[in-house]
Amino acid sequence: MIRFLFLGTAALALPGCIAKTALDVATIPVKIASAGVDAAITTQAEADQKRGRQIRKQEECIGKEERRARKDDREPDYAKCEPKD
Repeated sequence: MIRFLFLGTAALALPGCIAKTALDVATIPVKIASAGVDAAITTQAEADQKRGRQIRKQEECIGKEERRARKDDREPDYAKCEPKD
């Protein structure tokens, strides 16, 4: 009797599992395509962050070059700090 109840309950739950699996399989191409688009496109915020990092790095280099030049008693060579694109 217990086996019969278990099989009946499992039979009722099975269509839900199949439907969920079918939905998951159907949405996989959409998820893959959206991930590819996200990887290929740079948002304005990301571009701004990247530019901000470049500026901070350049300013840090300029500060280091000024300190080295002062220590070595020479003129700073700011060409060393130009961004390398």
